[in-house]
Amino acid sequence: MSALQLLLSQHVVAVETRAESTDESLLWPEEDAFLGDVVAGRRWDWVQGRRCARLGIQQLGLEPRPILAGPKREPLWPSGVVGAITHTHGFAAAAVARSSDLRSVGVDAEPDEPLPKGVLKRISHSYEQEWIAAGVAGVAAADRLLFCIKEAVYKTWFPVAQVWLGFEDALVEIDEGTYSFGVTITAEGPISDLAGRYQSVDGIVMAAIELCH
Repeated sequence: MSALQLLLSQHVVAVETRAESTDESLLWPEEDAFLGDVVAGRRWDWVQGRRCARLGIQQLGLEPRPILAGPKREPLWPSGVVGAITHTHGFAAAAVARSSDLRSVGVDAEPDEPLPKGVLKRISHSYEQEWIAAGVAGVAAADRLLFCIKEAVYKTWFPVAQVWLGFEDALVEIDEGTYSFGVTITAEGPISDLAGRYQSVDGIVMAAIELCH
């Protein structure tokens, strides 16, 4: 079982990889044409992320399809599928579910190390800075956890709302005892609150959210 799967319910299939090489045979022609000429790191992210997503779709018992991207770089899922893709520092993963089971899924993975100087102030509220300063059990860099959670929030929000959500529009509270979090969304839209789980494994901090119908 993947580490990400431990954060998700039985409705979701999560697949992850740390493969070092980029196997071009995993890229569908439509995806290759859409991606174009990019640096090796970006190509690895795209190939491995799509591979994880298709493996997940197959495990759902559905026919895999090319997965292109929309104007906000969001994955364009086949009919009947919701999900999210994430990649960072040689790690790629995808989480997918049937749209009949869930309204949206959001996952993100980041290196468990401090954010670059100045980033925390731009993405956080004063309340969040308080629990970050105190530290979070099981996570090396609490500020990076906050960033990771807010990325997962956006990936959950956007497929439903189809409008931008800023870092300042989500207020995160952590429950260290259960390795979970709650999110209050202050922007107008179809979602007012979310909940999810987090963990840090082998230098990667990850967060996952499921939105029910």
